[in-house]
Amino acid sequence: MKQLVPITIMCLTSVMAMGQDQNLTGQVLDVAGRPVVGATVLEKGTNNGTGTDGSGRFTLRARSQSPTLVISSIGFAPQEVSAGAGPISVRLAESTTSLDAVQVVGSRSQNRSVTDSPSPVDIIDIREVTTKTGQLDVNQLLQFVAPSFNSNRQTGSDGADHVDPATLRGLGPDQTLVLVNGKRQHQSALVNLFGSRGRGNTGTDLNVIPAASIQRIEILRDGAAAQYGSDAIAGVINIVLKNSVDELTVSANYGAYDAKYRFDDETFDGGNFNANVNYGIGVGSKGGFVNATLDYNKREHTQRANVPSSADGIARREYGDPEVSNAAAYLNAKFPLSDKAHIYTFGGMNKRKGDAYAWTRFPDDDRNVPAIYPNGFDPIITSDIIDGSAVVGARVLVGEWDLDLSNNFGSNRFEYGLRNTLNATLGASSPTSFDAGGFQLQQNVVGLSATRNYKTVLQGFNLAAGAEYRREWYSLFAGEEASYRNYDPNSGVAGGSQGFPGYQPSDAIKADRDNVGVYVDAELNVTQRWLLAAALRYENYSDFGSTLNYKAATRYNLTEFLTLRGTFSTGFRAPSLAQINFNSTFTNFIGGEAVEVLLARNNNPVTQKLGIPSLKQETSTSANIGLTSRIGSSLSLTLDGYYIKVNDRVVLTSQFAARIPDPNDENNTILDPVIGADLEAARVGQAQFFANAASTSSLGLDAVLSHTLTLSGSRLNSTLAANFNRLRIDRVTTSGRLAGREDEFFGPREQAFVKASAPPSKINLTFDYQLGRFGALLRFVRFAEIELIGYDDEAQVYKPRTTTDLSFSYALTDHLQFSVGSSNLFDVYPNRFDPQLTETGGAWDPVQMGSNGRFYFAKLQARF
Repeated sequence: MKQLVPITIMCLTSVMAMGQDQNLTGQVLDVAGRPVVGATVLEKGTNNGTGTDGSGRFTLRARSQSPTLVISSIGFAPQEVSAGAGPISVRLAESTTSLDAVQVVGSRSQNRSVTDSPSPVDIIDIREVTTKTGQLDVNQLLQFVAPSFNSNRQTGSDGADHVDPATLRGLGPDQTLVLVNGKRQHQSALVNLFGSRGRGNTGTDLNVIPAASIQRIEILRDGAAAQYGSDAIAGVINIVLKNSVDELTVSANYGAYDAKYRFDDETFDGGNFNANVNYGIGVGSKGGFVNATLDYNKREHTQRANVPSSADGIARREYGDPEVSNAAAYLNAKFPLSDKAHIYTFGGMNKRKGDAYAWTRFPDDDRNVPAIYPNGFDPIITSDIIDGSAVVGARVLVGEWDLDLSNNFGSNRFEYGLRNTLNATLGASSPTSFDAGGFQLQQNVVGLSATRNYKTVLQGFNLAAGAEYRREWYSLFAGEEASYRNYDPNSGVAGGSQGFPGYQPSDAIKADRDNVGVYVDAELNVTQRWLLAAALRYENYSDFGSTLNYKAATRYNLTEFLTLRGTFSTGFRAPSLAQINFNSTFTNFIGGEAVEVLLARNNNPVTQKLGIPSLKQETSTSANIGLTSRIGSSLSLTLDGYYIKVNDRVVLTSQFAARIPDPNDENNTILDPVIGADLEAARVGQAQFFANAASTSSLGLDAVLSHTLTLSGSRLNSTLAANFNRLRIDRVTTSGRLAGREDEFFGPREQAFVKASAPPSKINLTFDYQLGRFGALLRFVRFAEIELIGYDDEAQVYKPRTTTDLSFSYALTDHLQFSVGSSNLFDVYPNRFDPQLTETGGAWDPVQMGSNGRFYFAKLQARF
């Protein structure tokens, strides 16, 4: 805090001296004379901007003598106006008469704004968020901005250390669909096996897309499988890439954690450096553009084991965030062919390398070779992840129909490596680094859609229809022999690379599937106050068959200031190819003891003998009812209650042991009569599977209260946003020879991880203040209590915690802005527990705000 004081004084002093700046006031209306709420007002060529309040009014302190303002809002054509003397009045026309029309996620109507959508949609302006907050990647940005969104960095969780799982409304990472510019984004090849979030789930890696390339993020908090297909059970996240032209943005950011729990003399750790550049150029005279982004991020290890490296009797000597380097290039472009046709393309490449510490092997561990590591060792799991996507399409106006034909390809490849480790069965001759294999997921989607708006049908009727053909490929490839082989089977020591045994040739597989989907989507404005909407979608998958889903929605404006809305829908999620085909033998730690575990794929001989059925689709029923209200010109409120029922959820079962306690002798064990002989024949101590084993129901409430206060050229935006969520496990379904063993099949500990996908409540209170060149942001985030179950089968209760973020920003010139601040200013941590009993071997599992503590940051951004 001492470092922040002089900067704050400098900013305040400079603000007092800004006599040359001028105050601009105005109002933004639509063509019917209604206020446009939340429109963006930017001073062209600078980093200076604001937004309109509940009555469409704005106040902006301009920095140039003859400023030009760029005014934009979703669903309207942008306008440039020159500021003169007196108030500015702007009327925005709906962008429905050309191919520049913008759709908001959740609706295929091109004149539907967020405020009149029948479903709740959050719009997050990334420019505003990244300027004043310390978070640098998309997952962490959303974690502290959107209450219904949750993501924690994992540690000691193998692949999940390198790809952060994220959830919406407390459901699984793979139950949220991610779109980029309205097109389906491919998922990660990784299936999460460990950690406190998303166990057994796949998901989309949001962090492959640099924040610097994003204009806004739209979060549809409603079931939408009938509109967009598989995965959209909890909702949809649509990432809209930048399309700005003649604007260069360069940013450099650095931050580090206050290393409170380190055992050495280091004051800071986890240094996080990010640099990016974005530039757009115009193409032709009909709105064409090419916008490109380059981004580099380097994040260092954090250390929160809080013990010296020579300590014994603990789970891990190295505990904290992995070291990650990330480089990305993204492109968004449009090339007009005429007034009625254009070609578009977007996509990018991301390369990530990570180093994550595995559990410690102590000097007297039988998996250590003292001749190589006399003090024991801490294996490091490395990752080499390459992610790429490319979308090419064409939009054409044919009469009144807007046709969109596109091809969308995406690929995610994840390769594991090990270093600072060994294969104990090779003794002193063992290498210390290994190639452990990996997996790859690819997707290609061909889509055709047609949209038409009938303005003369009642108060307007929008009709959309389309078809998609999607093909997916999944492969799992083996590592080098020494990474998985046991060269001395009689030693009683597990073979393969310690920390993460490589995938074996028997694990390797290549699989694919395809599906066809068709849909129809309609919205009818019965009157100017009443909207009805419906969607119907049919899909057929080559591996499990067909599904038909529907959605109905309505919105009614009771008054000019109060609107009611509601939706009801069915949905589905196809099991991922990774869940169907993943197979491995790995080392897990149970209470600090190493056990070999078989994770058997669907067609593995072990699963077939046990009668585990083939995976099928999850199905869901969702309902949402809410209201939006504008109270006066500066206060707005939205409330949305929801219910989500999911049947046949694909989960990773509990681990079944080959040997169980002898009921007649507590000091002895016997073979499990059902599974024991099969597991011992496979030379493993435990086994687990993917199965449609759980049905859940979620009941929740989203609330957002916003207020804008303008006074003497300053603006204070205050927002209180909250998510309340309760998830219940309604039923556990067993099958085959394991029927009747529900508590073992998907026991209380695994159920606790599902329930902990989100805290029962998360509340954000944000104050965003702007006065001329000076800005300040103060944010409180409260995380409710979370309960997990330790390896001793006892409850681990993480009490409620509140974090505080504070930042200051100052425009040094019209084009250069500097920000400084702290996230988690008061260094709040979750409750501490015995590391021997937690899932990840540290004093905390990755819950709530995480376990890194206070973060200091500084940012410098130039915009020309």
